[in-house]
Amino acid sequence: MSAPRSAHSGRWLRILAPLIVGMIFLACWDGVVRWFEIEPYVLPAPMLVAKTLWTDGGSLLGSLWITLRVTGVAFASAVLLGGLIAVLFSQSRLLENSLFPYAVALQVTPVVAIAPLIIIWTRGHYFLALLICAWIVAFFPVVANTTLGLRSVDRNLAALFRLYGASRWQRLRYLQAPTALPNFLAGMRISGGLALVGVVVSEFVAETGGAETGLAARILESSYRLEIAKEIAALVLLSLSGITIFFILSLVSRLLIAHWHESALPDEE
Repeated sequence: MSAPRSAHSGRWLRILAPLIVGMIFLACWDGVVRWFEIEPYVLPAPMLVAKTLWTDGGSLLGSLWITLRVTGVAFASAVLLGGLIAVLFSQSRLLENSLFPYAVALQVTPVVAIAPLIIIWTRGHYFLALLICAWIVAFFPVVANTTLGLRSVDRNLAALFRLYGASRWQRLRYLQAPTALPNFLAGMRISGGLALVGVVVSEFVAETGGAETGLAARILESSYRLEIAKEIAALVLLSLSGITIFFILSLVSRLLIAHWHESALPDEE
């Protein structure tokens, strides 16, 4: 009886602890604004941000949907192409040594430096430019983590597969893929957040106005007009979106490996 009760209390603690910290943070924020009588165009009170979310939520959510649409496509592309590149790297050390440095070069180059070139090369195709920029940011964690997982198979099991004459495809399907799955899922969790960051940063660089623009454009507009409450409201929506993406991917990861991988098994009392 003690183990289920302890697990139940642990789940409630994981929920309540961040909520309590958030409430303390909001109370301190509101207290600082009231005590120092800070103007709303410098730092609005939490209630003003909540009111702005209620009144301007429709337009902000519309822009957020545009940002999330690009994020979803960029993330899916990063997962598919990144996983494929990792498989190719695991099958050929020469190919990995030849191309991996260029993948690192793309990862360490700031997207704000690449985005203007991509916008020019795509000839004003806003969605495509943002997609490419976000993919550049998001694909590397999938490639790096999955390649590491595919190359981390047990040497004895690999020798056993070769002893029984398993083909390269059979080794990949029945040995390397299950071994690499936790690494692949870890790369996905990182890539999901990076895809959102890549889209937002690219939107800042593009600075494209009009109705079909993402949430970053609304943040820039609010900053120019000193509508700080609206800017913070947009940032709150971005943060909630990133948290949601992470928890969805964490749930998917838990469902896929919960019954067999050590990292997902419950702790023993």
